[in-house]
Amino acid sequence: MSSPQFPPLFTGMATAGADPLAAACAEAGRGCDAGLVTWDIRPERLRAAVVFAPEVSLAEAMVMLPICGVGFQNALGALAPPEVSVHLDWSGTIRVNGARCGALTPVASSKDASEVPDWLVIGLDLTFSDGTEETGLTPDVTSLSAEGCAETDPRDLLEAWVRHTLVWINRWMDEGLRPVHREWEGIVHGLNEDTRRGGHTGTFLGVDEGFGMLLQNEGRTSIIPMTDTLQDIP
Repeated sequence: MSSPQFPPLFTGMATAGADPLAAACAEAGRGCDAGLVTWDIRPERLRAAVVFAPEVSLAEAMVMLPICGVGFQNALGALAPPEVSVHLDWSGTIRVNGARCGALTPVASSKDASEVPDWLVIGLDLTFSDGTEETGLTPDVTSLSAEGCAETDPRDLLEAWVRHTLVWINRWMDEGLRPVHREWEGIVHGLNEDTRRGGHTGTFLGVDEGFGMLLQNEGRTSIIPMTDTLQDIP
């Protein structure tokens, strides 16, 4: 398989079986340029990560998680059969036809929401095949092949994810948050349903301007900041 090709200002680095998220964080910690895409492609699994260098506070920079999510939904939507639906959990879980198929994971140099982080990395982990032909055994977990996407090429999907994410980064920079909100709210999973997050339980009403989760319980609304989705540096 030839190496993926990315838009200008993005560079690729194969990790040869190592975790691309951990590799991207290590490279970012060493001061690599923004736009590094680390990747590991296998027939059963696609893993990748993108390094960003925010110029705004971490709270504002967390918009990269929904932007990368929208970019992924647009990318898979363009490559998969038309009957395949792609949705996103608030926290980054990727759902294909309603079942969990992968996730986007944010990691930053710091978890201080008020500071400008040295770097922010968004990782992608996607199941292409779970190695079984049987379906229905785990109704909330699936793979792309089980959902009719066996012909989708993982390299093409990785390239498309980066391209579509770049489109949405440019829209965010040119037009602000409104178009990102509009697109993301059309594909978010669990809206107006009961959920639990960060010790809070309630009805998921939507998000605030900074994509903080709005949970309503007995007439009171709690806001869970998007920085709550950050994971520790691997």
